[in-house]
Amino acid sequence: MRRRKSGTNICLIIVMALLFTSADRRSTISAAEPGFDLIVRSEEGRETRISLGEIAKLPRTRIQAKDEKGKDSVWEGPLLSEVLRAGGVKFGEAIRGNALANYALAEAADGYRVVFALPEMDPAFTDLTFLLADRRDGQPLGEVEGKLRIVVPHEKRHARWVRQVVALSIRRP
Repeated sequence: MRRRKSGTNICLIIVMALLFTSADRRSTISAAEPGFDLIVRSEEGRETRISLGEIAKLPRTRIQAKDEKGKDSVWEGPLLSEVLRAGGVKFGEAIRGNALANYALAEAADGYRVVFALPEMDPAFTDLTFLLADRRDGQPLGEVEGKLRIVVPHEKRHARWVRQVVALSIRRP
């Protein structure tokens, strides 16, 4: 009888996780429609929508980096940490203790997801660049790349160069 109860609990947990995941993806994908806003979800679950106009007003960075096909380009946009700050995420001295394990989940319109540790994006911890590009070679990004793309020039593989970024969520392990 205990096994049956335990199995029921496991089934219930799996069903709840599937419902949460599919609901989360539906809200993310709808953000790619006209009137686009980037969704930033805080560690507490508070959701902030940041328009492309607001993103364009954040401090800008330009970097030169090769895309996954080896094409050298100049990418422009705010640092990922600046966008997260605009969404209420705290960096610097606020990242200590348990917060050192927090991470940002970047989500694309097609459901692709990648993780970035919060300290690896924090300028107080590292000099690495994580760019949320909205321009390439002086032009807005193309249809394939979407309105926003994460560019990580120091990585050998381009698996975390997320195209069509629609949401950033801060999570606890």
